[in-house]
Formats: sequence, C-alpha cells, structure tokens
Amino acid sequence: MIRTKGEIAFSYANVLLLTLLSLSMILPFVHIAAKSLSSEAHVLAKDIVLWPKGLTTISYEYVLSNKQFFTSFGNSVVITVVGTLISMALTVLAAYPLSRRGLPGNRLLMLLFVITMFFSGGIIPTYLVVKGVGLLNSLWALMLPGALAPFNLILIRNFFLNVPDALEESARMDGASNARILASIYLPLSVPALATVGMFYAVGYWNAFFQAMMYITERRWMPLQMFLLQLVTDEKSSDLIVSDVFREVTPETIRAAAILCAVVPILLVYPFIQRYFVKGVMLGAVKG
Repeated sequence: MIRTKGEIAFSYANVLLLTLLSLSMILPFVHIAAKSLSSEAHVLAKDIVLWPKGLTTISYEYVLSNKQFFTSFGNSVVITVVGTLISMALTVLAAYPLSRRGLPGNRLLMLLFVITMFFSGGIIPTYLVVKGVGLLNSLWALMLPGALAPFNLILIRNFFLNVPDALEESARMDGASNARILASIYLPLSVPALATVGMFYAVGYWNAFFQAMMYITERRWMPLQMFLLQLVTDEKSSDLIVSDVFREVTPETIRAAAILCAVVPILLVYPFIQRYFVKGVMLGAVKG
C-alpha cells in the first residue's frame, strides 16, 4: 500500500512527538540517577546533567543504613500486596454480578458507582469515618477506605461482558454454581484485564502518601512515600549526619538516592505484566 505525503508526514510528526514526550519523562529520571551517584563537590557545583561525576555510592549506603527506610519500605510492601489483593477481590466480586444482564437494578447500581467517581463525601467526613472505626495509625487506614475504584470496576465489568454467553450456559447445564462459573470461566479468560487493573491498584497503593499524611502519625506505620516526602521537604531530616563515614553525603544526593530506591521496586514489576496492559485496557473499554 502506497502512503500519501500527508500520511508520511503525519507518521514522522507522531514519532517526533512521542520521542519528545518519552524524553521528557525519562531524562528527569536519568538526571536524578546521575546526581545520586555523584560526589559532593560536583553536586554542590551543580554540574551534573545526565552522567554521574566522581562516581560514588555513598548516598545509597546512607539511605540503606537508615532503619526507618526499611521499616517504611516493609510497610509499603504490605500495603501494596495486601491492599491490591483486597481491591481485586472486591472489584471482581462486584463486577461479576453487575455484568449479569438479568440482575435487578443493574443500571441503578452502576449509576451509584459512577456517581462516586465525580462526587465524594470530602476529606473531613472521610477522616471522621476512619477515626470513628478505629483505623488511625494502622496500615488498614491506607487500604480499606479506597479499596474499590469505580473506574477499575467498570473495566472488569466490561471485560466480563465480552465473555460469550454460551460458555456460561453450558456450565449451568452441567450444574455449575455462580462461584464455579466465575472461578473456572471468567477469571481465566480475564487475565489481561485482571493484570492491568491489578497494576493500577498496586501503583496507587505504592505511591500513596496523602492518605498517610492524614491517618498516620506514628513513624512505625509510616509508608515509604511518606518517609520520602519528609526527606525531600524537610531540610533537617537530610542534614549531614551521623558519622565520619557519611561526611561527604549532601541533602541533594540523599534525596536523589531515596527517590530511586522508592521508584525502582515498582518499575521492576511492570515488565512482567506489560504484555497484558494494552490488551486489558482496550478490551475492557469496548462495551459500555
């Protein structure tokens, strides 16, 4: 097929635009990585761009020697894993009945979920509810209040709607219950959508810090992002510290190293589910 000049120009413009967009996301990350691996003199001179100078790992040694870092890292891992499992369970258990066309009040229930995407009770009422049920200063406060996201519910529901009705009818003829049909038919066929939504939930839990600022006051329950926020915003928390071993560490390199330590773990997860990502979003958005 011969492309016109306009189509060729459009393709080149797309490539250029996407390249610039990708660079705008990648280059700041590379700059932070270079700064975290650079020596004090070069960082203070502000001559670090995209390549480390005076290569050193002392900033990472300092961050990894901080007990609070590992405490917060462990909290974030628990929040991400347990929170994602809870959210996926609630999402699937809500999406399956809502995908049944014979469910009484189906449209009304979906409308109620959609309304919550645009209107909420507000920060103060939410805080009072969390406080009232005794979740303050616990990891549950960072998992339960936002466990079900309506957008993700809609994606899974729409994906379930794409499953052929004949599969369910044949299973019912064999005496399968709703739970068996969900576990044996819908879930195996919905792996791309489940992986995609699971990634949405996991990234949200891993990056959450605003909820931690509202509900957490004890350092032992502080998630990694809250620790990182304090490290980045509070000069006192990243002053030159402790012993002669870390005398060459500067606040800027500490922050850069902490940012990398917080970002890399969730980045390592993405390649394992990337092949499901686009397929899950596209198929889950076909039907309304």
